Amino acid sequence: MGTDKQHTKAEILATTIPLFADSGYAGVSMRQIARAVGIKAASLYHHFPDKQTLYIEALTQAFSKHADFMNESFALQASPEERLNHLILRLCIQVQEDNNFRRLMQREILDGDEKRLQLLADQVFGNFFKDMNELCRSLNPNLDPHLMAISILSLVLYHFQITPIRSFLPGFQASHNNPEIIADHIFTLLENGYK
Repeated sequence: MGTDKQHTKAEILATTIPLFADSGYAGVSMRQIARAVGIKAASLYHHFPDKQTLYIEALTQAFSKHADFMNESFALQASPEERLNHLILRLCIQVQEDNNFRRLMQREILDGDEKRLQLLADQVFGNFFKDMNELCRSLNPNLDPHLMAISILSLVLYHFQITPIRSFLPGFQASHNNPEIIADHIFTLLENGYK
């Protein structure tokens, strides 16, 4: 029974992530989620007491499946520059490969619900961002680590957020869609900036 319960919870989260990515938090009801999963609404509430809990768990799962991949960068026995280069490449690969997660983050930022944003900051991104701050501090202790971490993430995310229009802009080359090319470009910009 415990295995079935976990299996059902995993199925709910897997089904929920693309629903929230497509329609946002406000655009999806618990009844729609239950229908998509193929269970009754009462069963959904057995696993999640409310929609916000389900939403935060879905975002946590969407992020955590990539967390180990990205966290390797912080644990590398390498210079701060090498760890930053590694992290940027990992971020580029993850953001390119997981369209649902990228869209979830865009929607959440645009919605601007302070309570959910606080929960995301505390429960989903807190440790990752703390590690980002430490890495930034080790690169240049004279720069604000929070602003530097935000700049790194912004450079990575924006390249992929504008993917639908990039190919129509002057100077576009097919190689600009390669996460390794993007990562190298971002690292070069940052390295010249923080030094």
